[in-house]
Amino acid sequence: MHPTDTNGLPTPPKIAVIDLWKSFGGKQVLKGVNLTIWPGESLVIVGGSGAGKSVLLKHLIGLIHPDSGHIIVDGEDLACAEPERCLAIRRKFGMSFQEGALFDSMTVFDNIAFPLRRHTPMSEAEIAQRVRECLALVHLSGVEHKMPAQLSGGMRRRVGFARAIALKPEILLFDEPNTGLDPITAAAIDRVIIEMRDKMPVTMVTITHDMTSAFRIADRLAMLRDGKIVAVAPPEEFRQLPDPYVQGFLAGQPVEEEVA
Repeated sequence: MHPTDTNGLPTPPKIAVIDLWKSFGGKQVLKGVNLTIWPGESLVIVGGSGAGKSVLLKHLIGLIHPDSGHIIVDGEDLACAEPERCLAIRRKFGMSFQEGALFDSMTVFDNIAFPLRRHTPMSEAEIAQRVRECLALVHLSGVEHKMPAQLSGGMRRRVGFARAIALKPEILLFDEPNTGLDPITAAAIDRVIIEMRDKMPVTMVTITHDMTSAFRIADRLAMLRDGKIVAVAPPEEFRQLPDPYVQGFLAGQPVEEEVA
């Protein structure tokens, strides 16, 4: 997959990960990751526990600095950028953390308004309008005044999505969006992710170990194994890859990874 523009010229990647290495306490977690993410696509990174998925995702948004390698976002190297420029690049991202990661002491409204109040000069009336827009996008209109404890697990995830899109990011990152959810709720979460991709000018990167979800939301899947990307393909091609590890993973056979 190499998209072209209206003139048939190659489209530059939205994110390019180049020879990325990272270790913690002497243990090598990422071992030369290379990955290209195209504008507007939904890329899903899959792999066993300990493969380095969360570590890679945190590198993309600059929460972790690599030992070596590059994360190029719209042509700028996040790994080498000055602190002020790094912050500007990170504002292109919105991130939905595992299980929503909401502030328990704040209402739904205040959770979503938090980044707007912190990072924009918007008035309270403008903030209220944006909060309503975000909740409508995730099919949660009317829950503004509820507390997180009053919501189901699936609803908390969707509030997390609404907060992640509040600042109109160009790139959305999802960290295991379906962990701990029943299959029906997980399918509903996937539908919301697909709708956001279709309705917003956004590039999406999701990490998950849920292959049912991965095939529903992915334009392409990337397999991370032992700190390296070992396969990248659109869903139907991915299902047919001859790699024994990939086929074992798809079949749900035991997959051994060193725990990172």
